[in-house]
Amino acid sequence: MANMDEDQLLDYEEEQEEATDATKAENGTTAEKKIKGTYASIHSSGFRDFLLKPELLRAIVDCGFEHPSEVQHECIPQAILGMDIVCQAKSGMGKTAVFVLATLQQLEPVDGEVSVLVMCHTRELAFQISKEYERFSKYYPGIKIGVFFGGMPIKKDEEVLKNNTPHIVVGTPGRTLQLARQGSLKLNKIKYFVLDECDKMIGDNDMRRDVQEIVKMTPQEKQVMMFSATLPKDLRAVCKKFMQDVSFCATTQRLQSRTGCAALSRRLRLIVAPC
Repeated sequence: MANMDEDQLLDYEEEQEEATDATKAENGTTAEKKIKGTYASIHSSGFRDFLLKPELLRAIVDCGFEHPSEVQHECIPQAILGMDIVCQAKSGMGKTAVFVLATLQQLEPVDGEVSVLVMCHTRELAFQISKEYERFSKYYPGIKIGVFFGGMPIKKDEEVLKNNTPHIVVGTPGRTLQLARQGSLKLNKIKYFVLDECDKMIGDNDMRRDVQEIVKMTPQEKQVMMFSATLPKDLRAVCKKFMQDVSFCATTQRLQSRTGCAALSRRLRLIVAPC
């Protein structure tokens, strides 16, 4: 499986968009209302199709999301099943919501344990991601979120981890590693490991070393998800090294018919959303 051609790692399956022509009604205002109502009812059911928890669906409605983006439609069903995912899609397609929703859907918070670790390359992005977790977890009053990055007094981070241990940690590699090395941040209970803008961290030698050391502190059995707007072929090979039991099996109808399989299971899926 490790020698599979690179092209077979890509899922270029594109879904045809269904276009429905609305017939003109005698009363233009009534017709417009009917069209809008139909549009809302069709697309608002999109997130419900993922069988997300009611708390998440309420938060999604509050955020004003009517229907999942293409990358969310492709990734979320795989992510909430615990599959390892490498997702490449351009900025603005909703990659952040994929791992935020997927981890919140699966999370079973335990007091004093960090279950989710999300790392990114800048403090600004770390702060943004933590805010996304706050938005989507608003109906989970017991879930605690912590964000840690350099440039801030580390004593404050140590106090948070000691007195109010978060279930979800978002941070930059440098500060995350610093806290883990000194024992303030316990990573032995991590179940979900996420790298956002993974090309920025894996492509940088210093950050890559930090990420590698952090990964070694986490359990072998965990879900790994990586997201990026750009992911060169050489970095894809590096991404695979962070994952266990990697199996590259495509699920497109094209490859299913070629292999004669009705359904193909896999631990990892590389999804490339069209630009």
